[in-house]
This record gives sequence, C-alpha cells and structure tokens, in this order.
Amino acid sequence: MQTKDIITKKLTEAFAPESLRVEDESHLHAGHAGHRPGGQTHYRVYIVSEAFRGKTRVERHRAINAALATELAGNVHALAVHASSPGESGQ
Repeated sequence: MQTKDIITKKLTEAFAPESLRVEDESHLHAGHAGHRPGGQTHYRVYIVSEAFRGKTRVERHRAINAALATELAGNVHALAVHASSPGESGQ
C-alpha cells in the first residue's frame, strides 16, 4: 500500500472528513533534505471535518500528527496541513 493511501485511510478513520485530499509532493523536493529515491516523503493534506470545529490550528495539527505518528516517525519527512471545519474559508 502506498503511503498516500495509508494517510488517506488513517485520516478518514480518525476524522470522518467531509472532504480530504492528500497530495504527494515528493517530486518537488528532489535534492532536498529528507527526499529519497522513489519519493513518498513529502505530503500536503487538505481536510475538512466537523471534528475540527472549535479547535485551534495547533490543536488540529496535533490531532493529525497523532493520527499519523507511525508515518511521521518513519518514511514521511514533511507534512503540510490545511485543516478546517465545514464552512470555514481557506480550502
């Protein structure tokens, strides 16, 4: 299973999002720290979930990082997060 698929599965299970998009941006980081041949190192996540309502940006990021702790401790070098609750702008 690709890392992108694992991230998608874990975030879906943890947050039941209205929308979720996971982008593998590893190709943009060739030659930079953390990049490995074959990629699967740098990701950007766009997620909208009711679970984030009333939470600060830091609380949202911490929750996502906790859900993806295994991946962040392993192959994933960088994760950019855009998390919001339904109706918020910025997506």
